[in-house]
Amino acid sequence: MKNRIIITVALAITIISCNQKNKQEETVKIESTSEVVTQSSFSIDEIVKNYLAIKNSLANDDSDAAADAGKALLETMAKTSMEKVSADQMEAYMSISDDAKEHAEHIGSNAGKIDHQREHFVMLSKDMNDLIQLFGTSQKLYLDFCPMADDNKGAVWISETKEITNPYFGKDMATCGSIKKEF
Repeated sequence: MKNRIIITVALAITIISCNQKNKQEETVKIESTSEVVTQSSFSIDEIVKNYLAIKNSLANDDSDAAADAGKALLETMAKTSMEKVSADQMEAYMSISDDAKEHAEHIGSNAGKIDHQREHFVMLSKDMNDLIQLFGTSQKLYLDFCPMADDNKGAVWISETKEITNPYFGKDMATCGSIKKEF
């Protein structure tokens, strides 16, 4: 009788121990799986698309189209879900996006004032570069640089083509600049 009790207790401990181990393994598997999904399912592609619309509009000296694209970028950034981003990335994204939203808003609300839009595009381009560095992109992009932009301080912009189309000077100096980096 004593042996049966000891065997029963030992068996119960073994079963409980195995269940605990399986639960821990399940938790680890779920956490590691969700982390992979988290990092691969967040994309800034739509943000980049709206940014490129601003860049192309400014390169074509089209202040109204740049304003529309600025509004579209602001709307896209406002509705971007951050549920699938790590805490570190979330903090960095929020810092960058707050600044980018401000510049997109200025570009969007200043149709007809292309010089003002271009001033804000300088900072917006830095923000986009930071976002691409943080999250990557599925699209081949280029970091271009114009040494004469921003009152001869120089400024970068992101482009989807190797061909230089300068958004800071538009048609007046369409090819001023060079590729600094490929994403």
